[in-house]
Amino acid sequence: MKLHMQILIALGLGIKRNWHIFFGIILGIIVGIFLHGHEYPLVSTILTFIGQVFIRLIQMVVIPLVVSAIIIGITSIGDNKQLGKFGTKMIVYYGIITSIAVAIGAVLALLFKPGIGAAHYIAANAASEVQASVATAMEQQHNVLNIFLGFIPSNPIHSFAAGDMVPIIVFVLIFAVALAKVGDVNRPIVSFFESVFAATMKITDWIMYFAAPGVFALTASAVSSFGIDIFTSISKYLLVLFVGFMLQLCVVYPLFLKFFSKVNIGMLYSAIAEAMMVAFGTASSSATLPLTIACCEKRGISHKIASFVLPLGATLNMDGTALLQTVAVIFLAQAYGVALTPFLIIQIALLAIIASSTCAGIPGAGLITIALILNGMGLSPEQLVAGFAFLFTIERITDMMRTLVNVTSDAVVVAAIADNENEINYDLLNNPAAYEEIA
Repeated sequence: MKLHMQILIALGLGIKRNWHIFFGIILGIIVGIFLHGHEYPLVSTILTFIGQVFIRLIQMVVIPLVVSAIIIGITSIGDNKQLGKFGTKMIVYYGIITSIAVAIGAVLALLFKPGIGAAHYIAANAASEVQASVATAMEQQHNVLNIFLGFIPSNPIHSFAAGDMVPIIVFVLIFAVALAKVGDVNRPIVSFFESVFAATMKITDWIMYFAAPGVFALTASAVSSFGIDIFTSISKYLLVLFVGFMLQLCVVYPLFLKFFSKVNIGMLYSAIAEAMMVAFGTASSSATLPLTIACCEKRGISHKIASFVLPLGATLNMDGTALLQTVAVIFLAQAYGVALTPFLIIQIALLAIIASSTCAGIPGAGLITIALILNGMGLSPEQLVAGFAFLFTIERITDMMRTLVNVTSDAVVVAAIADNENEINYDLLNNPAAYEEIA
């Protein structure tokens, strides 16, 4: 059977199991189209409230889940040699996928030139200022070093309070490795975090009963805010992103699994269908993380691998975000008439990889961290207000697409590592009829 048919059948099985979430997305689109251009303040307020309640409910378990999952995952591996092997393999796999995503984004953006359609909206003096700033930018290396320095928390407690996920991850990784090295004396702390993990997973099960209305409200609210004219003006931008995301989902991930494992892409997509749909509806990989873990663990991938790889992936592996940021920055450069030299394109690609790894798994974060890339080019978002207006107008729908790719990527990598380490139950993974319901 052809690969695209396997994917369609797998997604069909997922939709059949999760018709209520899929129905919420479709109904949200229909209601959003009906509401667009009309003033219904009460309806809009209610939809926004329901959507935000859903996101907040599921986001409240993210930090305890990430911390407990990483600590359990690393200490359960125990063997430092094995831990190093898992970590190295994870970094290599994430690096491969993200680099391919950035390359795809750059090639498509240079080929289709999406920013040209928005150029006539940019004032001539603003374009000249941006061109001059880029031409004189000479401090990229210094900026990159500062970005890496920011990964190390000077005060871990402050990072936890502020929700700065990358510094939190760095601290928890170091702490977990230290626990793994001290031996059995770590059992009281590890047992505590095992209880925390179990409790957060149970809370996630409860929250998922609210998934359908939550996804419906978020989708309806997003669609109702879009305007037809803006889609016409930047249709190429949307087309480039859509093609790039589809290449990742339907070409890159299947080929990656074919080369690095024996996991069937169709069965994997079927197993994580709930997570894919919720990722699309919430536009938040962090909010989807508990569901991603549940889908993987209850459908064949071992807890030891899933609890170690997925929390790190939800924070550090953002290939969908990297692709979006690459296309968005090239879009802005084209709109403002900036000369895209080979050196500048390579710089944008490298900074996009770094910026995506610092991106929080929440709606809107992908465009916010573009500031890191612009800073490396000698620019600030304030210099590109008109260009950013286009991006933020359609930010929600692009956010939904990039999050779907991010979450799927995490699952692809965890499946490959689980296969490499013989930590996957193929009898369960390849049998959708036996899948345990998530909620």
